[in-house]
Amino acid sequence: MELRQVRLTDPLAVALIAGLTHEYDLRYGENDEMWTVDAEEFDPPAGTFLVLIDGGSVLSGGGLRRFAEGTCEVKRMWTAAEHRRKGYASLVLTGLEDAARAAGYSTLLLETGPHQPEAITLYAARGYQQIPYYGRYPEALAFRLDLGSPPSLQP
Repeated sequence: MELRQVRLTDPLAVALIAGLTHEYDLRYGENDEMWTVDAEEFDPPAGTFLVLIDGGSVLSGGGLRRFAEGTCEVKRMWTAAEHRRKGYASLVLTGLEDAARAAGYSTLLLETGPHQPEAITLYAARGYQQIPYYGRYPEALAFRLDLGSPPSLQP
């Protein structure tokens, strides 16, 4: 299993986004959400996109992009249904949080839809605080995490 940084246009990311688009269509009806962000926003140094792969199969992934000075936003976080409840989304989210800290961000934001209880549970369990929505969907549930300093590994 490997957590790999890729461009949003990489075939591995494209496969993930196709699955996410299908899931959004099922849960919310057809929408244009996948076209609201430019792929370049996920490029370093201000952004990143990570995929968790195993044997060439994409299990999970997500990206982050600059939102404002000192603040980034997680977007396109998704795990294929057959791979859920195995900790893969947590691995990706940890990778994104670490990448955000390395890029100098102090705050991480994200939004998820009301029909995604798995995501809501994950973010709450990881210490994300619910905040008022800030994006284009008033029904969205928004969360914030103060990245603070990474834990010290010194004794």
